[in-house]
Amino acid sequence: MRRITRIATVGVASAALALSATACGGKTSSSAGSDSDGDKAAIAYDIGGRGDQSFNDAAYAGLSKAQKDLGIEGKEAEPSDGESDADKVQRLTELARAGNNPVIGVGFAYAPAIKKVAPKFPDTTFGIIDDSSVTGKNIANMVFNEEQGSYLAGVAAAKVSKSKVVGFIGGVETPLIKKFEAGYVQGVKDTDPSVNVLPQYLTQPPNFDGFSKPDLGKAAAQGQLDKKADVVYSAAGLAGSGAIEAVSKAGKWNIGVDSDQYNQEGLANYKESILTSVTKDVSDAVFNLIKSVKDGKPQTGEIRYGLDKDGVALSMSNPAFTKMTDVIAAVDKAKQEIIDGKITVKTAP
Repeated sequence: MRRITRIATVGVASAALALSATACGGKTSSSAGSDSDGDKAAIAYDIGGRGDQSFNDAAYAGLSKAQKDLGIEGKEAEPSDGESDADKVQRLTELARAGNNPVIGVGFAYAPAIKKVAPKFPDTTFGIIDDSSVTGKNIANMVFNEEQGSYLAGVAAAKVSKSKVVGFIGGVETPLIKKFEAGYVQGVKDTDPSVNVLPQYLTQPPNFDGFSKPDLGKAAAQGQLDKKADVVYSAAGLAGSGAIEAVSKAGKWNIGVDSDQYNQEGLANYKESILTSVTKDVSDAVFNLIKSVKDGKPQTGEIRYGLDKDGVALSMSNPAFTKMTDVIAAVDKAKQEIIDGKITVKTAP
């Protein structure tokens, strides 16, 4: 697996976690065409890059699976620290010119760039995860019902909390992350109205450090622990690893996000504190898009993943969680009621 640009290897301990600034382009994309028949596919990572133990790593898993199962050549491109939309335009253009098809932008931040680049390469399929605002004949919008999975996390948090205080940490206060908050708070309150939820965001746009700096997550989690929170749900990308560290060291429960963080190698020291994770099947979404192009039937338009198709879910990897039969029963009941339409989950607080 060749990477167009690289960042430093990421560890979990907050003092050791740092992103390296990288150039936005690559040196392998010099051709003017984009006639790939699906033998080459590329993903351009979101803030935090590969190694975030969460969102980007889930996308990488899909690319890796496609490489193994479909025999495609995979390319990866990392973000640079504090980059502009112009940097993203350059990155996507280079990937398309190199003959990669599809080219996938990991995260809503790629919407402006895909809007500019996709029309210039009509024979290339462009995928974007977590955005449906930019559309086109060669654009696939892979979106998720994050609020539904977060509702189930709220049910679990309310059931296991002993202090009757739970926390929510959002990386950056955007409409997408507000969906996580909204579902979580609703799930908590529908389960036990007496439980207090402490929502907190690490940064505000245009500052996106809240997705990339673990120290911010660690400090926020410590503040919530000081307010007696005994369950903390973090939707903060790489910054969430700092929160997981703090909560684990305090002997309280974490709820992870995007990937099954109990099974993430970089979080192995803290896995016993990760009660469950709200997973998004980003891996399958990436794989399915790559396969559709290789099969000659590229996906386009909105492709939505919800509870009904296991596109979002609560992970069951921690044996301590699966032994909580009353909690699991409450989660299963809520899941079925959402699928049946008996519960409508809010998408904004």
